[in-house]
Formats: sequence, structure tokens, C-alpha cells
Amino acid sequence: MTEIDLVRLNFSPESLTALNVILALVLFGVALDMKVSDFTGITSAPRATLIGLLGQFLLLPAVAWGLGMLLKPAPSIALGMILVAACPGGNLSNFMTHFARGNTALSITISAFSTLGSLFFTPFNLAFWGSLNPATNQLLHAVALSPLEVVGAIVFLLGIPAALGMGVAYWFPAFARRAHKPFKVLSLVVFGAFVIGALAANWQHFIHHVGRVVGVVFLMNGLGLLVGYWSGRLAGLPERDCRATSIEVGIQNSGFGLVLVFNFFDGMGGMAIVAAWWGIWHILTGMALASWWRRRPPPLAAPEPAPAP
Repeated sequence: MTEIDLVRLNFSPESLTALNVILALVLFGVALDMKVSDFTGITSAPRATLIGLLGQFLLLPAVAWGLGMLLKPAPSIALGMILVAACPGGNLSNFMTHFARGNTALSITISAFSTLGSLFFTPFNLAFWGSLNPATNQLLHAVALSPLEVVGAIVFLLGIPAALGMGVAYWFPAFARRAHKPFKVLSLVVFGAFVIGALAANWQHFIHHVGRVVGVVFLMNGLGLLVGYWSGRLAGLPERDCRATSIEVGIQNSGFGLVLVFNFFDGMGGMAIVAAWWGIWHILTGMALASWWRRRPPPLAAPEPAPAP
């Protein structure tokens, strides 16, 4: 193990409980805007939805593993990359897709399925890809990670808040419409402030080691955006759909990954710093890309030929 693998960020049990509660509230706020119709969107765009989910649950974790094998960063950094890649899409992906003139409905559908799919795919990808790299496999054995325990935590932290939020949206739609935006903004602000506070308490560790993760996060995020876009292009999807799949694959919920680091890896330095830096970097790149696309409206879909008389 290297120095960064041995670093443990300071985080008290009380702080961890507060972080778990805040994340649950964030996901509850997100789910207030989720509807059953978000899932039925797969019937109108099955190929585009499957391509987005394939990129998110298979291609991005494979990219993270490949970069770890090729660049050979510290084991905790390599495992942190796999963990972030295994997380569901980021909370801002729908807004970014809309701002980029992408297919927002497709983005919402992919987000809905990735949120539920992460109950299985997050622990599976973490265990599967982590075990394929000898260095990260040693860390998994060292912490005796149980995929079933991860599933239980994800159900508690993500599944239950999402189900409650969707339930409120279904049974009390008027309240959900009024509450979802301010609740989502407030919960994200509180979550961001909490993470900044946690970084401030560990600022020396973060400053000392962040330079070691900047390059790998830059590469993985860039490759994620490219994989999402070009998988759509190669499948013949229209430009608006490609923009949606690009953002959905390249923007990950690193805050959720950070919670898993503290719950199961005792705040392991390399993993935590990867997740924390990703949370900053993917917002910058996502908004920069969305702004670039916004100035370049996608071509209109070709009209269907008129039926023969």
C-alpha cells in the first residue's frame, strides 16, 4: 500500500449519521419529481434508454477498471474510480441535458432506471471490477466487503427515500409540484455545505493528495462523456439523444459514492478524495459541455415521408 491508501479522513459516527440522513433527504427531494411515466418512457425510446444504461452500468465501470490497470495509480485511487463509475447518474444530469438542448425526457428515463438499477449494479460493479485488479482486490479483502451489506445500505439510503418521494408525488401531486424544487435546492445546498465542511476538517489531506487524482478523474470523466455520446452515434441515435446519453454516462452521483466510502471503507483517503474531486469536476465539465452544445442547436429530425396515395 502507498501513503494515500493508509490515510483515513476524520469523520465521527455522528457526522456519518448526519451525512446519511442528508443524502436520503436529497434523494427524497429528487424523487418528488419522479413519476411512473418516467419509467414508461422506455417504450417510446427503448434503444436509446438501453444504450444509456449500458454505458452507465457496463462501459463506464470498464473504463474505470481499464484506466486503473493502465495507469496503476494507488490502489485506493483505482478502487475509488470504480466506485464512482458504479454509482447512479448525478442529480444535475437532467438539468444539464435540458440546458444542452438534449432529449430531456430520455435523460429523465435513464436517470429513473439507473436510480433503481443501482440497487443491484452498484455493489455488483464494485465487487466485480474491483476483484479483476489485483491491487484493488486486496483492498476489498482487507475491508471484508460484503456485497449484501452494500445492497442493504443502498436500499436504506436510496431505495426507501426514492420510493417515499415517488409515493408522495403520486398521492399528493399538488404538494409535490410545489415542494420538489425548493426541497431539492435546499437539500443539495445543505449536502454541499456538509461536504465542504468535511473537506475543511481534512483540508491538509485533501490538498496534499488531490494532485494525484486530478489526472485520473479528468481522463475518466472525459472518457465517460465520450463513451456516452459515441455509443449513441454508433447506434444511429439522433443528436439530441446522443447529448442525453453522454451526460447521463459522464455525470455520476459522487456524493452517494462518498457516503459508501465512509460507511464501508472507513474514509479511505484515495477513495474519498476521488469521490470528492469528481463531485467538483463533473459539474464544471458538465456545464461547460452543456454550454457549448447550447450554442449549437441539434439538427431537426428529418420529417417522415408522406404515405403513397
